[in-house]
Amino acid sequence: FFLAAVPVVFFVRPPAMPWRNVVAYGFAIGVCQFGLLFLGLKLGMPAGLSSLVIQVQVFFTIGLAVAFAGDRVRRHNLVGGAIAAAGMVVLAVYKLAGGLTSTLVGFALVVAAAFAWAAGNIIAKRGAGDHGADMFALTVWSSLVPPLPLAALAFTFEGGWAVPHAIASMSLLAWGCVLVMSYGATLFGFGSWNALLHRYPTALISPFGLLIPVSGLASGALFLGESLAPVQIAGVALVFAGLVVNVYGLKMRAWVARRP
Repeated sequence: FFLAAVPVVFFVRPPAMPWRNVVAYGFAIGVCQFGLLFLGLKLGMPAGLSSLVIQVQVFFTIGLAVAFAGDRVRRHNLVGGAIAAAGMVVLAVYKLAGGLTSTLVGFALVVAAAFAWAAGNIIAKRGAGDHGADMFALTVWSSLVPPLPLAALAFTFEGGWAVPHAIASMSLLAWGCVLVMSYGATLFGFGSWNALLHRYPTALISPFGLLIPVSGLASGALFLGESLAPVQIAGVALVFAGLVVNVYGLKMRAWVARRP
C-alpha cells in the first residue's frame, strides 16, 4: 500500500469526496480486508479455498448496495448469480474432496474479510455517486491509510523487530510480488473495479469477482503446467455461464420473446 501511494500521490489530485470517505475506504479495504484475509491464511485457511470463500463479497456487496446505495436487482441478475455461485460451490467441493481442510477461525476471518471488501465497494460507490470522484485518485490516496495500522499490527503480532528484518532480507521474487500487488492489483485492479462499480449497477459488476479463482486455475494451467480435472472445468463453465446470463440476460429474454 505504501508503494501504491508513493510517489503516485504527488502527481494525482485528491478525490472530490469528504476525507472521511477516503479514510473509511482505505481502512475497509486495506486494513480490514487484507489484514483479515492474511490473518485467516496464517491461522489455517488454505489459499486456494480462501480465493473461493472470499467471493461471498459478491452477495454482501449486492445486499449492501440494495440497502444503502438504492440499487435494484433484476431477475436475470439473481439467476446469473445463482448459476455462477453453483460453479464456485463445485470448485470448493472439489478442493474439499481432495482432502483440503480449514480451521473454523480461519474460515470466519476470510468471511469477515469478504464483508470488509463489500463495505469498501459501497463506500467507493456512494462517494463517487454523490461527488463524481475520480476512482483512481480514491485508490491512490486511500492507500496512505493502511501502512501505519498494518505495520503496528505486524509489529505487535508477528514478532516485533523481526518484521523489519524480514523486509530487509526479502528476495527479488518477493519484491516482484509486492510490485505486482501494488501497481497491478491495487492501482489498476481496484482503480478499474471502483470505476466500473460507479458506472454500472452493482449487481452487474460484482459477480465478475467470481473470475478471481477461475483466473488462478487458468494461470496454473498456462504457466505452471497444472492440469484441470473435469469437475473443475465444469465449475469454471458454470461461472462463465452465470456471468453471461448476468450481463446479457435482458437481451436473451428479448430474443426468446421475439421467436415465433
